[in-house]
Amino acid sequence: MSSNSYSFFNDVNSYVDKAAKFTKHPPGLIEQIKQCNCVLHVSFPLRVKKGKFEVIEAYRVHHSHHKAPVKGGIRYSMMVNEDEVKALAALMSYKCALVNVPFGGAKGGVKIDPSKYTVEQLERITRRFTSELIKRNSIGPAVDVPAPDYGTGPREMAWIADTYMAFNAGQINALGCVTGKPLSQHGIRGRTEATGRGVYFGIRETVDGYEDMQKLGLYPGLEDKRVIIQGFGNVGYYAALNLQQNGATIIGIAEYDGVIFNPDGIDVQAVHQHRIDTGSILQCEGCKTIKNGHDLLEYECDILVPAALENQITRTNAPKIKAKIIAEAANGPITAEAENILLKRGVFIIPDLYLNAGGVTVSYFEWLKNISRVSFGKINKRYNELNNEMMVSAIEDASDTNLTYKQRTQLIKGAGEIELVDSGLEGVMVNAFREISEIKKERNVGDLRTAAFVNSLEKIAVSYLELGVFP
Repeated sequence: MSSNSYSFFNDVNSYVDKAAKFTKHPPGLIEQIKQCNCVLHVSFPLRVKKGKFEVIEAYRVHHSHHKAPVKGGIRYSMMVNEDEVKALAALMSYKCALVNVPFGGAKGGVKIDPSKYTVEQLERITRRFTSELIKRNSIGPAVDVPAPDYGTGPREMAWIADTYMAFNAGQINALGCVTGKPLSQHGIRGRTEATGRGVYFGIRETVDGYEDMQKLGLYPGLEDKRVIIQGFGNVGYYAALNLQQNGATIIGIAEYDGVIFNPDGIDVQAVHQHRIDTGSILQCEGCKTIKNGHDLLEYECDILVPAALENQITRTNAPKIKAKIIAEAANGPITAEAENILLKRGVFIIPDLYLNAGGVTVSYFEWLKNISRVSFGKINKRYNELNNEMMVSAIEDASDTNLTYKQRTQLIKGAGEIELVDSGLEGVMVNAFREISEIKKERNVGDLRTAAFVNSLEKIAVSYLELGVFP
């Protein structure tokens, strides 16, 4: 299969077709759900130096308007094309439905390598793209709410918010036009680590299942599970850190410039600090460096976590994968062809549709914070602390026992924004896993991805029918 013939969007639709067989919805409705409602392709000039211009291509796709606003990240990458953005927008629709976040799916991309531009040029590109979206009514707190993705972060989201507010002076909810903003620009605590933290919650829920682990020859729980991480950005780092802190052993980490490996375990925090200091994960103390380690995906491990880009496991390397569990922290890291090979070999796949939903979940919390104009915990935190303090004092008096300072502090502490965000994220991931596990069992669905798509299709179909789209 040549790279030119591969279609990520077709892969996503093939998953929908497979899941549709486990529903009772008419083919016409399924076909409508599969289609993208709006595809925007824009080009604009960038002055790179005096007398020299460059044409920048960018996309924004709205997959489904069954819920409003639509939601999805904006990535900066040379791999950006219409097919990729359509696929990612579609995945966002199904992902939001799966975790009961009331957004339709969208995605955006700018075809650039951000490392090749100055900060000033990146700002001009971001602001111009935002203005193109504003002109076409394709951004706004009630219309379309972008977020960070590959190659973008809080800085770019701050530029987007500032540009939108300049065009919409006096709009009271303007900051809700984008999520993933810095805290200083009314972002939310916990957003940076949200996707990786969600990956951890999803893996934890999966490996706690006795029956599934028994089939794989593994004990339930994260303890002593050997994990390989591909990609060490925000998602990979926070997923690895949380997995390690809860008993897993990280034995390999792959980045674009090479691989580090240690069968006895890697100190994730030390690697993170090493990259801050040197700009690379390579040559980290206590690890073997493999500069041409593209085959790390094929190393033996219990859990393989692809946390980079799509199309990493194909029919070419799928037969060589030795992991017992593949946890899709990235979007679409396994092609449909590769998945068929892996499932036949008994590999358990935790799908991206579920596993990386932590980002959009906490983005939803940020959007709620922006449109309500109050941070979580601001009103009731102190009230709860006073109530907790009175209760602790009453328990001490009744039992004639004095708690330690640490015990009292932990019991009295009220929940602030970070605690509430983390609790909400965990609850969403736990509930979503229970839903798809029930569907997998009750409808005799063979794999978790198909069960997740069945769950999403049922919810989106109901929305379409209630909207009266099909009289």
